[in-house]
Amino acid sequence: MPADRTAVISGVSSGIGRAIADHLLQDGWTVIGLSRRRPDLSAQGFRWRHCDLAQPGSTEDAVGDVEGVQALIHAAGFQVSGPLGALDPDDGRRMYAVHVDAAISLANSLVDRMTVDGRILLIGSRTAVGVAGKSQYAATKAALRALARSWATELAPRRITVNVIEPGPTDTAMLADPARATTPPVVPPLGRLIRPEEVAALAHFLLTNNAAMITGQHLTICGGASL
Repeated sequence: MPADRTAVISGVSSGIGRAIADHLLQDGWTVIGLSRRRPDLSAQGFRWRHCDLAQPGSTEDAVGDVEGVQALIHAAGFQVSGPLGALDPDDGRRMYAVHVDAAISLANSLVDRMTVDGRILLIGSRTAVGVAGKSQYAATKAALRALARSWATELAPRRITVNVIEPGPTDTAMLADPARATTPPVVPPLGRLIRPEEVAALAHFLLTNNAAMITGQHLTICGGASL
């Protein structure tokens, strides 16, 4: 990868997005972070852009002047849970806007300004396979698999890889969000929740030259929850 590596990361104010930003900044990357709330990040190389990912115009404006991008990481997300019969269509629309539409808007805006050998990384969820009580959330995360495989095929001639990381229960603020209270997290077989830093380490690997031949894949990190 070039020495002046630049990554655009959504959802940088907390959770997995913040952990990935920390990881890349420590490795000398320039990070352009997108979020509604300004993160308490003061590292050299960090640039914050206010962005409401539920609004396509805001997303496009936030990255309109960014050039020479080596990596796009879409990590923003939230979860609203509920069983069939009690689902709120507005919840589904909001999750689709942030998880799927924002991914499309960011990639569509940046793809012509991405370098050869660039990386697109989407943070999905193990629930993409379908989980009781999480159907709307799961559907939006499953859509990321289709985006990744489609874009991976289109961008292969430019050697831009596109992959999805699908974490299981991760120790972030999302777990305590009342909106997902009907589906409390289950500790996986390995005995603890996944740490955001562990997801960030996998993300970092996928941005390196060692991962240059991995594309169109979804990689699960779940502590054995899929067993």
